[in-house]
Amino acid sequence: MVGHDWALGIEARVRAFLSEGGEAEAWYAESVKRLRNTRLRAELARSVLLYGEWLRRERRRTEAREQLRAAYEMLTEMGMQAFADRARRELAATGETARKRAQPARTAGEMAREPLTPQEAQVARLAREGLSNPEIAARLFITANTVKYHLSKVFTKLGITTRGQLHRVFPPA
Repeated sequence: MVGHDWALGIEARVRAFLSEGGEAEAWYAESVKRLRNTRLRAELARSVLLYGEWLRRERRRTEAREQLRAAYEMLTEMGMQAFADRARRELAATGETARKRAQPARTAGEMAREPLTPQEAQVARLAREGLSNPEIAARLFITANTVKYHLSKVFTKLGITTRGQLHRVFPPA
């Protein structure tokens, strides 16, 4: 029965997208009801978020807040930060604010133990080869500011302060 509720919950969410007015509301409510019967918390949270967004667009702010608050809490607890941020922005659009949950600050030593992401490693390799930020940006199809950001993370993680130190601590490819 759980798989059945999952399929019907997703179908109801899709039908809500394609509907208007009271019909859309009925489909959103059906989606939330069905997905509550499953273990798929992420799908439930997304349906609650979409329902809240729909209610806000319908100018039903009080009802929207209830759904959006619930979505924000669920999504934050699951670590689905992009969706949680979306719920927070929607709450702000209704006139309510949701506080961002504080994450413990990491020390430089803790960051130094983290491995480089693939993007950071690629930026570091190109910087070690002597390319400038604009040259790296052009090669990777990102902005020079993004290169600067990645390099700052690389320097922190590797415990260095300049590009000249890259050749000593970052192995050649």
